[in-house]
Amino acid sequence: MTDNSWFEHRMPRCLFILATTLTLALTTPAAQADLPETIAAIKPSIVVVGTFSPLRNPSFLMRGTGFALDNGSMIATNAHVIPPVLDSSQQETLAVLVRQGNELHRRNASLQVTDADHDLALLRISGPSLPALKIKPAADVREGQAVAFIGFPIGGSLGFSPVTHRGIISSITPIALPAGNSAQLKEKPIRRLRSGAFSIYQLDATAYPGNSGGPLFDVDTGEVVGILNMVFIKGTKESALEKPSGISYAIPASFLLDLIARASSNR
Repeated sequence: MTDNSWFEHRMPRCLFILATTLTLALTTPAAQADLPETIAAIKPSIVVVGTFSPLRNPSFLMRGTGFALDNGSMIATNAHVIPPVLDSSQQETLAVLVRQGNELHRRNASLQVTDADHDLALLRISGPSLPALKIKPAADVREGQAVAFIGFPIGGSLGFSPVTHRGIISSITPIALPAGNSAQLKEKPIRRLRSGAFSIYQLDATAYPGNSGGPLFDVDTGEVVGILNMVFIKGTKESALEKPSGISYAIPASFLLDLIARASSNR
């Protein structure tokens, strides 16, 4: 047998072995083994964001999800989670619920700074500091990477235990206003368009009402990649529950860095 005939005889088997090895490597990612540990580390940093009034029933009303940053007394969430006006006649105040073991504890909260253009807000909470999450540099975030997000989908309907969903960053794309909506263009959106759009993360995962303000994180490191902001809805708002699109969006967490600096200067 010549050298060439040996090569031609052995090559198919070599390719089969190589293909089998690659298949096994791709179907057993390390992230799957690390995700339970990552979730366990992140959960103590997650809070329920809402308002409290001693004059109503229920006294606490949930509005979204938040998570601890900076010194552990700072809570990040969406600006749209914070009510524009608190009802003074009901003695309404901002508050968060913090889980300790099987119990929920209410903490007072105060609004520190907001970034309406990026739908972000920072609160300061009373009581002991929570474990603070770290922000992943935007330059290290890539399309196709595995991510997960944690929060309280569908409000308190499922109870106030953090729920995790996983997916990938399917696209990093400039944010844009919906087509055919020019009749609703106002001064601020027009200024934003003129100043240039910013990139947002489109996710191949389904978020629900209640996930707003929750962290999108790297499944390996637990670093915060983004903040859940909105879900693509086909039809009415009710269809988000009945027929979810499976497409959600998150604001890059790097925008929180300027907000933290502003809040720190106000201390």
